[in-house]
Amino acid sequence: MWCVNSQPAGAQNTQPENKPADSIRGIVVNSVTREPIGRALVYSPDNRFATMTDSEGRFEFSFPQVGSDQNKDDESAKVSSFGQTFPGLMARKPGFINDQITQSLHSGKSGKEVTLPLTPEALMVGRVVLPTSEASDTIQLDLYRRQVREGRARWILVGSASTKSNGEYRFAELSAGSYKLLTRELMDRDPLIFDPRGQQYGYPPVYFPNATDFAAAHTIQLAAGQIFQADISLVRHAYYPVKVPVANAPPGLGINIVVDVQGHRGPGFSLGYNNQDQMIEGLLPNGNYALEASGFGPNAASGLLNISIKGAVLEGLRMTLSPDGSIGVNVKEEFTSTEGTNSPNVIMETGPPPLAAGGPRRYLNLHLEPADDFVQNRGAWLRPPSGPEDDSLAIDGVPPGRYWVKADSSRGFVASITSGTTDLQHQPLVVGLGGSSSPIEITMRDAAAEIDGTIEGVASLFNGTEGARPSATGASVSTDTSARVYCVPLPDSSGEFRDVWVTPDGKFGPQNLAPGTYRLLAFDRPQPELEYHNPEAMRAYEAKGQLVRLVAGQEEHLHLQLISSAE
Repeated sequence: MWCVNSQPAGAQNTQPENKPADSIRGIVVNSVTREPIGRALVYSPDNRFATMTDSEGRFEFSFPQVGSDQNKDDESAKVSSFGQTFPGLMARKPGFINDQITQSLHSGKSGKEVTLPLTPEALMVGRVVLPTSEASDTIQLDLYRRQVREGRARWILVGSASTKSNGEYRFAELSAGSYKLLTRELMDRDPLIFDPRGQQYGYPPVYFPNATDFAAAHTIQLAAGQIFQADISLVRHAYYPVKVPVANAPPGLGINIVVDVQGHRGPGFSLGYNNQDQMIEGLLPNGNYALEASGFGPNAASGLLNISIKGAVLEGLRMTLSPDGSIGVNVKEEFTSTEGTNSPNVIMETGPPPLAAGGPRRYLNLHLEPADDFVQNRGAWLRPPSGPEDDSLAIDGVPPGRYWVKADSSRGFVASITSGTTDLQHQPLVVGLGGSSSPIEITMRDAAAEIDGTIEGVASLFNGTEGARPSATGASVSTDTSARVYCVPLPDSSGEFRDVWVTPDGKFGPQNLAPGTYRLLAFDRPQPELEYHNPEAMRAYEAKGQLVRLVAGQEEHLHLQLISSAE
């Protein structure tokens, strides 16, 4: 429950008249137009302090000064009460993205002035039109956004909406970014003409504006505060039954069926699995499709089948499931030190339970991350040891697909990682049915380089004078006001990406890095949307940062220029 008040509850009568009040005042503005925002809620992150802006977007908090118990007459001993209990300010209002931007208050000066920007929401609105006079309120739409996760961009489902009776729909509270829009399949069940024993009709997915698959859909670039109109017209098509028996399916195995149109990965079409009859069933219009079956659990299995619908029931084809296989992992250690042999594993936050500590190579964990832009299959992790004497390393239950191999280690670094002739530091691992793949070969070393240094201009970020700032696109930046140094290996270089914290006085490191050539970029705030694994995206930074070539044992002291998030 909000306490919409300029002081904490119960504090109104505690301020002596002979003590001056400290104050924080400021203004809430639109991050795009810079116009003031009235009736916005301004509050502290702990929800103990809150107030509303006036019609001109201004607000003020007042606090009594607290004197020292040892010498209450000593003015130098007085501190502002908010200096101890008021870590920052935030703002929110309907119609604006809840970015949770925090204005840090590191200074205790009376009369502090702050500016809090709020980013206006973007909207996507439109109408879905059917080729009949009757409107429908059952049309579903899905909205995908291109998001960067750990340096790689993916299409992620961010919302679904239903049309009203007049066909209109609305997606609200959207941030600036890249989007794709599509309708879901809709079967024509008009009671006046529907015949369950006759020809079936439906409306296939439409990928805005009128593409036939997700890859060909138009990418919608939304700016902060923009209202984008996206009208879609559906076309009625004949649908035909699909019946594909599944061989080698373990009894009771739950199977998920993915349908990709014309071999392009993406959402839209669907089929079901009849566990009792071990049959893939459903309806599809004319076209070419790729079916992928994925089972889960201890008996996980997968199957692939290409089909074509040509104006008739699809029968006579069969899908055979193959057990998901195991990929062996061989580790070659080239350590110069014996320290850290029994270090516990470093496990990714999204990974399985930690492996047992100690034992050969138990400092290492591997994760296979799907490499496709549109992710439909799961990843896989290094299996835990079966017992104290189990020194084998393998990744079990790997479905077919393309994967980036991610290695985390609490000791040393990955000097190389390959599978056959494939360099897995720069290329994805391709896994066929049954987990068919060459073993993963890893070379571990501990002869790292070391960097440290300073960044010019960081101190101003912590004195409370700059405030939260919007990015160049109008979208608000991260709530974390701490500067970061990103160590990005060049595309043709060895090395491992590192994200290094920066202290309030502008210093970073010492940080161990694997030998290689890096571009070091110092930002005023974290950059969660930085595609550091994408060479094309990183071209924008070729004139920024500093290039560093590191060899084993090198110690490099650096002085970096700060890059503003507003650039």
